[in-house]
Amino acid sequence: MTRHTLALALALALVVGTSDSAAAQDLDAPRPIAGSNTLLIEEMTWMEVRDALADGTTTVIVGTGGIEQNGPYVAAGKHNFVLEATTEAIARELGNALVAPIVKFVPEGRIDPPSGHMRYHATISVRQETFEALLTDVVSSLAVHGFTDIVLIGDSGGNGRGMQAVADRLNAEWSDRTARVHHIEEYYEEDIWSCDFLKEELNIHQQPDECAATRNEYHDDVHYSSIVATTDPERIRARQRIEAGLFSINGVDLNPLEETVEVGRRLVAYRAELTARAIRTAIAQREEDR
Repeated sequence: MTRHTLALALALALVVGTSDSAAAQDLDAPRPIAGSNTLLIEEMTWMEVRDALADGTTTVIVGTGGIEQNGPYVAAGKHNFVLEATTEAIARELGNALVAPIVKFVPEGRIDPPSGHMRYHATISVRQETFEALLTDVVSSLAVHGFTDIVLIGDSGGNGRGMQAVADRLNAEWSDRTARVHHIEEYYEEDIWSCDFLKEELNIHQQPDECAATRNEYHDDVHYSSIVATTDPERIRARQRIEAGLFSINGVDLNPLEETVEVGRRLVAYRAELTARAIRTAIAQREEDR
């Protein structure tokens, strides 16, 4: 046996051994230790997810974000960072839901020749069919494990078409199954396109005085900056902007940082409440239709 053949045989043995070991685990074995308080599936053990399902936690949230240009101040993962804050808050508001890993890669424009956000460095795009295929596999995996209400929310407006297409297609295919897919448009539409909470509850008035405040050269606004700041102020370059006298957006001073973070926390709570309400409505409607 040559050295190359021996190395290949050992590699195959390792793969087979790993597969056999995983398959040999008793799916009904009791958990040997106490579980974690996290609701994030990627931070849970398989036993913790299994037990949560058995206890009735059969709703799961799948957030879709993106990697795109957000001007000179905000990191390219803006939508993913917002989802870090909002998805867990929504799950806790519901009280019976877990959070799947964020789908971070979404259509951002034509790749070659580049269009849309792809004209800017740091942006990563996938084709529409790639996005829908990935989302379909993620949702299908969750359904196989026993989740019955799989909730899709998108933090970027361009994700909606693909999420709705996946939900419609799978719901049609699963007409005789328990699992249903819910695309909750309210998460984005009821919040981003409404300035009421910023104006009436937080007394923040951006310029120009319109809801789509991210339609500027920065692709940013108070809403996004403040929520991202709750996850890590470095992601909006708070320190550097303060030092340069540039810590403002749309005519709103973001100083002091602590107040901006508090605005972000209140916005997260607001988005969690409105989204949880929409999810409960969608699930109740599904029960009526059965």
